[in-house]
Amino acid sequence: MFSAILIDKDEAGQNVARTSIDEAALPDGNVTVEVEYSTLNYKDALAITGKSPIVRKYPLVPGIDLAGVVTESTHANWSVGDRVVLNGWGVGESHSGGFGQRARLNGDWLVPLPAAFTSRQAMAIGTAGYTAALCVDALVNFGVTPDQGEVLVTGATGGVGSVAIALLTKAGFSVTAATGKSTEVEYLQKLGAVAVIDRAELSEKGKPLQKERWAAVVDSVGSYTLANAAAQTRYGGAVAACGLAQGMDFPATVAPLILRGVSLLGIDSVMAPIPRRLAAWERLSRDLDPALLDDIAREVGLDGVIDAAGELMDGKVRGRIVIDVNR
Repeated sequence: MFSAILIDKDEAGQNVARTSIDEAALPDGNVTVEVEYSTLNYKDALAITGKSPIVRKYPLVPGIDLAGVVTESTHANWSVGDRVVLNGWGVGESHSGGFGQRARLNGDWLVPLPAAFTSRQAMAIGTAGYTAALCVDALVNFGVTPDQGEVLVTGATGGVGSVAIALLTKAGFSVTAATGKSTEVEYLQKLGAVAVIDRAELSEKGKPLQKERWAAVVDSVGSYTLANAAAQTRYGGAVAACGLAQGMDFPATVAPLILRGVSLLGIDSVMAPIPRRLAAWERLSRDLDPALLDDIAREVGLDGVIDAAGELMDGKVRGRIVIDVNR
C-alpha cells in the first residue's frame, strides 16, 4: 500500500481525496518508480478541480510530472537504482501519475535525472520549466539572436514564464515580462527581466498590426494576449505559443504572418520526442541556476495538494509548487 491523491467519479460527480492504494491497482508498465517529488501544473489543477475534462480514466492518480528512483524494470534502458524524470505522455490524464508514492510507467516515457539537479529541483522545474526550455530552444533554432531586440514573456510570474525569463537572460536576451501582479516586479527582475509591463496592455482586443516591438515572444496565455503579442512582433520574428491561461481562442488575423513574416511556433510538451526532451533538459542543466529554484518554488505535502490546486486556478500562485509525496 502507498499514499496518493486519487480522483474518482460517481453519479454525484468527481471526488478527490488523499487515500491509500494497493500497488496491484497501478496500471500496466515496464518500470516501477518510487516517487520522491512531483509538482503542481495548471493541467493538474484543472484535473483536481474538475474545471476541465482532463481526466480520461477513473479512478486515477493525477500528476503529469514525477521524479524518483527505479525499483523494478523490464525495460532495456532502465535498471534498479536509476534516477529518472517524467513529464507528460498522458500521465495524470489517462494513466496514473506522480501524486503518489509509487508509479508504474512505460520506460519509453522516462529521461535520466540530470546530474545538475536533485529530484526536488527537477520538480521545481517540472513540465512548466521543461516547456519553457522547449520554447527557448525553438526560438534559438529558428534563428532569433539577442542583437535583434527585446523578447516578450507573457504570464511571467507563472512556471513557464519564470523559467523562460531565466533561460533567455542566460542566453543573452533582453527580456520584458508581462504580468498582472504589480507586487512581483522585484521577483521578475531577480530572474533577469529588464522591463516589466502590465498584462492589461495585451489582454484586450487590439489592432491586427501594431507598432513593432518584440524580436520574439514566449506566450503561455493565448487568446487576445497571443494575438496582440503577434501583432507587435517585428518583421521576421517568431512567437512560441505553449499555453492557454487566458483562453484557448486565438482572435487574430493573418496580417502579422503575411505582412511581416512573423512565424508562430507551436510548442507541445506532452508528446515531444525524446531527443527534444533531452535537449531541453540539457539547456536547463546548463543555463538555469539551481539557486533560483528556491525563489521560483514552494513546497507542499500530499495533504496540501487540493488546496494548492484551487489557489493555482484562482491565480494566486507565483512560480512553482513542488510536492513532497512522502509527507
